[in-house]
Amino acid sequence: MQEQRESRIEAGMSRGATARLFAAVELPATVREELLAWTQGVAGRRLARAGREAPGTLRVLEASSLHLTLCFLGSRPVEEISRATGAIAEALDRHLEDAPELSLGAPLWLPPKHPRALTVEVRDDSGTLQRLQGALAEALAGAIDWQPERRRFKAHITVARMRADRARGRSRAGQGHDPLPPTPQLRFSAPAVALYRSWLSPHGASYEVIARLSLAAASGAARG
Repeated sequence: MQEQRESRIEAGMSRGATARLFAAVELPATVREELLAWTQGVAGRRLARAGREAPGTLRVLEASSLHLTLCFLGSRPVEEISRATGAIAEALDRHLEDAPELSLGAPLWLPPKHPRALTVEVRDDSGTLQRLQGALAEALAGAIDWQPERRRFKAHITVARMRADRARGRSRAGQGHDPLPPTPQLRFSAPAVALYRSWLSPHGASYEVIARLSLAAASGAARG
């Protein structure tokens, strides 16, 4: 079924067509829902305190949009979709010891100096996610004409973005005297890695799963 879906996508695109692609860990529904509730609380407090026209007004991302990016591939020829999917599958088969056991950490404004997004740190105490990301990057670089980022991988989930018309010219809007509440105390097992296609619009990006590769039976999320 996965190969048929890739074939339909590629066959339906003209030669020279491109797709904006990235590989990411899917998140359990409980994690996505709790992150959404937390983010809505943050955005609501900022709005009530400063008003809609204030610097740093947030656009909260829908729960269905939340994910943990491992490798951002950018705009790629659609003919590379099958090769990218195969590279991800090969990396999982060769290098994955166990499904990564993760937990939510501190809230982070990124990038730190000129924040454009509110994110939540993801902790990977065993290092399994770090090794998985390295294996994926190596496999994808060998399968398609793509160069991994040189900066060190920092696991995080983007939960909101600053509205462009508010953030422009206000590089420190998310910093200073605006402490953020603690994030939900959740630990969870990563259920799957997916190859996503990103669709851009004036209202923000939406994401389509092109291929999904299971890491283990999803165990949901647990307090801890």
